[in-house]
Amino acid sequence: MPARKFLDFFVLLFFFLNFLSFNLVLANNVSFNFPSLNLRNLTLLGDAYLRNGVIGLTRAVGVPSSSAGTVVYNNPVPFFDQETNTTASFNTKFTFSINNINPSSYGDGLAFFISPDDQILGSPGGYLGLVNSSQLTKNRFVAIEFDTRLDAHFNDPNDHHVGLDIDSLNSIKTADPRLQGLDLKSGNSITVWIDYKNDLRVLRVFMNYSILKPEKPVLSVDIDLSEYLKDVMYVGFSASTEGSTELHLIQNWSFKTSGFLPVRPRSHPHNVSDNSVNTVGNLPISNSSSKHHNKIGLGLGIAGPALFLVVLAVFGYIVAKKWRGMRQGTCLKAELVPGPKEFSYKELHSATRGFHSSRILGRGSFGNVYKAFFVSTGSIAAVKRSKHSHEGKTEFLAELSIIACLRHKNLVQLLGWCSEKGELLLVYEFMSNGSLDKVLYQEPGHGVLLSWDYRINIVVGLASALNYLHQECEQQVIHRDIKASNVMLDGNFNARLGDFGLARLMDHDKSPVSTLTAGTMGYLAPEYLQYGKATDMTDVFSYGVVVLEVACGRRPIERDGDSYKMVNLVDWVWGLHAEGRIIEAADKRLNGEFNEEEMKKLLLLGLGCANPDSTERPSMRRVLQILNNEAAPVMVPKMKPSLTFSREVSLKLDDIISDEDDRWSD
Repeated sequence: MPARKFLDFFVLLFFFLNFLSFNLVLANNVSFNFPSLNLRNLTLLGDAYLRNGVIGLTRAVGVPSSSAGTVVYNNPVPFFDQETNTTASFNTKFTFSINNINPSSYGDGLAFFISPDDQILGSPGGYLGLVNSSQLTKNRFVAIEFDTRLDAHFNDPNDHHVGLDIDSLNSIKTADPRLQGLDLKSGNSITVWIDYKNDLRVLRVFMNYSILKPEKPVLSVDIDLSEYLKDVMYVGFSASTEGSTELHLIQNWSFKTSGFLPVRPRSHPHNVSDNSVNTVGNLPISNSSSKHHNKIGLGLGIAGPALFLVVLAVFGYIVAKKWRGMRQGTCLKAELVPGPKEFSYKELHSATRGFHSSRILGRGSFGNVYKAFFVSTGSIAAVKRSKHSHEGKTEFLAELSIIACLRHKNLVQLLGWCSEKGELLLVYEFMSNGSLDKVLYQEPGHGVLLSWDYRINIVVGLASALNYLHQECEQQVIHRDIKASNVMLDGNFNARLGDFGLARLMDHDKSPVSTLTAGTMGYLAPEYLQYGKATDMTDVFSYGVVVLEVACGRRPIERDGDSYKMVNLVDWVWGLHAEGRIIEAADKRLNGEFNEEEMKKLLLLGLGCANPDSTERPSMRRVLQILNNEAAPVMVPKMKPSLTFSREVSLKLDDIISDEDDRWSD
């Protein structure tokens, strides 16, 4: 009986392998079409953002600031078939527009690229977000640039051209679309078709104001890309500005690979060599017996494929049933989203010296955070390790599924994950200056005192991250645990918001869902304490508390001198505001080295965000506008508003407040 089962399995396996080999070429082809863009299949890097189905690659920063952003299709695209040793042809179509608030400050342009790196993000300026200014040869790519600024460093012919770039911004060939009546800087929507035919070794770029593909290309280059399109690659767009307000928008995008066919001969295409065709000798005329055998052969010829399809269907049913069972099992990997790298436990164990206590960077409700050094690459990362694998699984999946889809310069980037040996591990980029609370509240004489400029930059960076989560994601993200210990500082003291273990996704047009797990005392909005309902306004309240911390250098709740009386930071600052002495709330350690008007503005902004009445709080978009002097400050009443709540819902504080001990500490 076991032998019979083995034989059955072997037969099924044989048919299955033949089926796979039959469909090998089809499996290598990739095709997608996004009439409206979303974050389900795209990753945003740098300043890129999504708004109303349109990707913005650069932001409207004030002159002379610069901006750079990238969007990448999440899934790798096979361009090379090892079985046939051929490279795929491809075509892509997209619509873009280049707008500028100040027509006199155009630059620098955008590019469509193909790269082996899915994290490609270069420098702003003439580097188009493709090339790193300090490592010009680091990034590898094939790109079509739409350049709106003359950069002599890259031998640009003018300030208005289309070019083919390979591993360098010195274009192999350029063309001016104005010769066909197309103005890159017009602000109008321009549709682009890029076609590469591997058998013809030619790349063509077509452009038009309408959706009709023109007959004549703007740019045509005879080139063999097979040596550059190896294995799997990533496709996307990048753009940059330098001291300008140029905006680069991608409105729709489709892409397709095809072929994987042998290269078409360039000469004598219809000739056939003598040994390329198998000849068959004359066969004897069939008799009745041969007719009988022909009938049997015909029957088998019809029944054979039918039997194959039946066996294949049965095998497919068995495999599908088996797969469903595996997905419904306890395998954690089936629940994880694709994207971040999967690390091995052995690799992380070695990088953290066996999770040694000397490598602990901090502690939180999720578990410990360790410093990891990877000898093979010389890189450093932070590894978050769960205290209890079973209990921590929910938070682990929440953090992974949310932050893996987010890309912003003020968010801590998730590098990977691991779920082996009962462990739940997240790997983040390492923040060399630790968390904001550690820097703010370090002992005098230890470390660097945050200057006023650094503090303003931190407040603006955190506001930018929250505005991205609240307004610019396809699904709004409520962080629910904004606090100083969750704001990390990179090597330049830029704010990076992290710890998404309590975050929740929701559609913009849906009401927030009540939940009973969140936050830290001192950062929680009154309505959150009462009802346990998280909204974007509860995030705004927590942000306001952090702003006051940064300005005052005081914790949200701390002891008043040597007494046992606890002082609430918001109440303390509001009391000074009521007496017209709000400037006295400024951190004494700054020794008056700050702009008094900016300090007052920041303190009032903190109070406005921490208003007990959620309807009076500004949105994070308006907060960012206020900080950038693009909107009037919020009006803050002299007396702190008081609120009354219904007694319909009664919650225990233990259910909605995480312990003070959860704050990361050395």
